[in-house]
Amino acid sequence: MDQYRRAGCTIPLARAIECRPKANVRAGVKEALETHLRHEPTKTSRSRIKRLRGLSKPRYRLRVEDVRVFYDVAGSTVEVLAIVSKPEAESWLKQFGKAE
Repeated sequence: MDQYRRAGCTIPLARAIECRPKANVRAGVKEALETHLRHEPTKTSRSRIKRLRGLSKPRYRLRVEDVRVFYDVAGSTVEVLAIVSKPEAESWLKQFGKAE
């Protein structure tokens, strides 16, 4: 499967293409991935990075404007599972999230 690699993240190419927000939003997400997930992906904050309780996958959520990035961390590797809009986030978690 083709992969998109950036900032230590691996995203299936089909999933990256499926998420086609406007260029300014894509730029903001790209910058947030570089800034937050490259150096301290597990450092939670009040609004930007949250550790998701009750789920074994995904474990973290990064908020970038009206976009949510769901990801897991294994050692020094960050695996981005989905990039979805805020309105789609809850349904994505219900469909693909795994309870602990």
